[in-house]
Amino acid sequence: MSKITRRKALYLGSATLVAIVAGKTLTQPPTLKHFGSKKGLIYGSAGAYKRLSKDKEFARRFVAECAMLTPENDLKWRHIHPQPNQYDFSKGDWLLKLAQRHRLKMRGHTLVWHSGLPNWVKETVNSQNAEAILIDHIQTVAGHYRGKIHSWDVVNEAILVEDEHPLGLRKSRWFKWLGEDYIELAFRVAAEADPKAMLFYNDYGLDYNIAYDRKRQEAVLKLLERLKAKGVPIHGLGLQAHLSGAETRFNAEKLREFLADVASLDLKIMVTELDVSDQGLPYDYLERDQRVADVYEMYLSAVLDEPNVIGVVTWGLSDRYTWLSNFRPRKDHEPVRVLPLDRELTPKLAWESMVKVFEGLS
Repeated sequence: MSKITRRKALYLGSATLVAIVAGKTLTQPPTLKHFGSKKGLIYGSAGAYKRLSKDKEFARRFVAECAMLTPENDLKWRHIHPQPNQYDFSKGDWLLKLAQRHRLKMRGHTLVWHSGLPNWVKETVNSQNAEAILIDHIQTVAGHYRGKIHSWDVVNEAILVEDEHPLGLRKSRWFKWLGEDYIELAFRVAAEADPKAMLFYNDYGLDYNIAYDRKRQEAVLKLLERLKAKGVPIHGLGLQAHLSGAETRFNAEKLREFLADVASLDLKIMVTELDVSDQGLPYDYLERDQRVADVYEMYLSAVLDEPNVIGVVTWGLSDRYTWLSNFRPRKDHEPVRVLPLDRELTPKLAWESMVKVFEGLS
């Protein structure tokens, strides 16, 4: 028996064991959607049109495993608003129909971001026309999906402490054109365009007990406090949670304190882009998988202690398709193993760790 065959047998066998240990008789194979929904938690994944439309095997597993779909790129400016007077909803609409057909909730990602902008924005937008263009984009995109989206990442990654703004704000194009008010504006316009959707602020680097992340937590919390004090229609914080299997500076209690502070503002919380890089971990796949799985369990065990957390979305479902292959590759050039399912769509130890945490929720 080959290593791959042995590994597949191991993981399939252990996945079955999870169901047996849980004391349940399942008519369907166990899924993260199943275990999450039992505890009132939404599990989902990012997915892209070009993968879900062409890889039928992957698409079948995706809709079976997930209760929520986040378009990975297809609703970002570059893809949905390629020219000043042109919007392309074809891929987003296809994903929405897939979600509706299989009763998946769909997130909107993202209405305002400093990155992912088409060239025309960089070339033609200025401080005189930026507000009108931003309003038109949000009204058009959020309005197109009015009543069909569970939650929008309205503003993405507005914090960058390296830019040395006194409030920790990123000096992005939108900030330079409109000042901090662009954030409030975006939420108010989104609320009018899609009043039934939950509206989230989404950001990264909020996870570890290191000086950089602590500064980002402080800046994000102050931003949320300012928005709430102004009566801005914001409903939640999204934690991107791009984690590292090699990072050890994690403090569960400190993270719980931060999440409790967010929750005290009457905000919900979602883990919106979870994955665990295996960069810097050993070559051996069993040891690597265990280290990655431990991080999933450690992080989710802390985060899900907060009652205001309503969902967990991984940034990809299978190692077959992950941005980390290109952006955080391994030095030994081995394929990365960073998501709940391997390239053969077989549950890994990370999948089991997530089930274990879901099952342990009260």
